[in-house]
Amino acid sequence: MNIALNHPVPLLELDVLRTFVAIVDTGSFAGAAETVFRTPSAVSMQIKKLEEMLGRPVLVRDSRAVSLTHEGEMLLEHARRVLALNREMMSRFIAPDIAGVVRLGTPDDVAERFLPEMLRRFSDSHCGVTVNVAVESTTKLVEMVRQRTLDIALITCEAGFRGDGEAEVLYRERLVWAAAKCGVAAEQHPIPVSVWEEGCVWRKAGLSGLEKQGMDYRIAFQSAHISGQRAAILADLAVAPLPVSALTGAVVEADPKYGLPELPDYALGMIISDDASVPVKAAADHLRACFTAVQANGRAV
Repeated sequence: MNIALNHPVPLLELDVLRTFVAIVDTGSFAGAAETVFRTPSAVSMQIKKLEEMLGRPVLVRDSRAVSLTHEGEMLLEHARRVLALNREMMSRFIAPDIAGVVRLGTPDDVAERFLPEMLRRFSDSHCGVTVNVAVESTTKLVEMVRQRTLDIALITCEAGFRGDGEAEVLYRERLVWAAAKCGVAAEQHPIPVSVWEEGCVWRKAGLSGLEKQGMDYRIAFQSAHISGQRAAILADLAVAPLPVSALTGAVVEADPKYGLPELPDYALGMIISDDASVPVKAAADHLRACFTAVQANGRAV
């Protein structure tokens, strides 16, 4: 695009940049439309005008995905920077008194499946608040809140067992037996099982169900991280009790023909320190809203 030296450079609108970033983050125009509260056609029109202004394409569309052109990659970096500066500036006027540090504890699976997008959105609306995250087991997280080394803890509870009475339930989900797609681990005798550490409610639910049904099992793999559980399943070394939302790709729910015991639902709860500050209360409110949306939509937002 040729611009005369005495002609002002066109200004990119923040709304358009926000839509562009949303497309990249969600991987689709439809996902971006939900994020920025516009129709898919309005999102398409914004990107069309953006590309006309720049004089070159920034996105490559096909029937399955959206990817960035070389120019799109450059624009993305600057768009994120411009939007971050805008958020920082606006926070000084909109919420100047909400500032501080929030110490948040979470289990490994929640940190992987839910928190990245939730914390990104919280950062967008509360630029003056820093959130430090600790990933630990539920048992340790409860103790850390009691010892006041954490302000908020997200914990697993109610998986057919008594959870912590202080927890406010944010989210409920079905537990299932996860197995490798077309795998044979569930056919073995005794059944090889991958489990979490002692005290984990998913472990208790799985092993208790097998014992009540009189099914022989052996603990073939043990890991405190969901990535380790997935590795064992994908290698067809074991089956494991996992939330249904953790099933992805080649990790599927075990076929009913294997007769594995039905598992209870589990709940994700939140406990907050008694002396919660304004930033802590703001973070807690944000988590409540996010998990309400997850429960309604069936996916992280």
